[in-house]
Amino acid sequence: MVFTRKRKRKFLNSDRKNPGHDLMETAVDVKNVPTHVAIIMDGNGRWAKQRLMNRVRGHEQGAKTVREIVTVCREIGVQYLTLYAFSTENWQRSPAEVSALMHLLKKFLVSERDLMMKNQIRLNAIGQIGRLPEDVQSELAHTMDMTRENSAMVLNLALSYGSRAELTRMVKRIAAKVRDGSIDVDAVSEDMISDHLYTRLIPDPDLLIRTSGEMRISNFLLWQIAYSELFITQTLWPDFTRDEFLQIIRNYQLRDRRFGRV
Repeated sequence: MVFTRKRKRKFLNSDRKNPGHDLMETAVDVKNVPTHVAIIMDGNGRWAKQRLMNRVRGHEQGAKTVREIVTVCREIGVQYLTLYAFSTENWQRSPAEVSALMHLLKKFLVSERDLMMKNQIRLNAIGQIGRLPEDVQSELAHTMDMTRENSAMVLNLALSYGSRAELTRMVKRIAAKVRDGSIDVDAVSEDMISDHLYTRLIPDPDLLIRTSGEMRISNFLLWQIAYSELFITQTLWPDFTRDEFLQIIRNYQLRDRRFGRV
């Protein structure tokens, strides 16, 4: 939806607290921005291969894209952004690549603290965090603690995350409560299931984006995306830009979300 000149001026005048937020560029309806956007960031390796580079160079370029997309989400008012940064399956990659990914993650956690504090972004993480190297866990905990009072947006990193592992963990926890008698089996509900997931304090995604053109979910938020709008782009993650992201938001705003209703 494109703003009229009058509406553009009104918003720009009322949003001076966000320097650089230009509605002439975004042309999105800020009253209909998805509350929660989830992204499967795919294509770093192929981006590097196309350029005859080491895969790590693709991950380095992908980290720059993360900063750009986090920034534009903050600008337009997305409240939650979940990024699929490292899956449980990614541990099967070569030790050298895993080591490089952990190094880049640690570097990101340190380098982006000032940006998160400046933009009131709170960092959160979901997944099997205990599997991460101790130095990465330490920097992650420090950044999460440092940003815990920030309230403008939540950046949610899925790290050593797999949805099947998450669902298995949920089943075991609820089953244990039924076994010890703290809850009755008939009390198990969708809300209870949601409350036992990593994302229990986060609303379900309104929009799921996957880059690189692959037509699969890759074990990501299987319960939570039941009614998410899906958008697959052929663009590899390092080439994904704010302009394409904003075009996807415009596409989302044209969709009719019925949640099973007529």
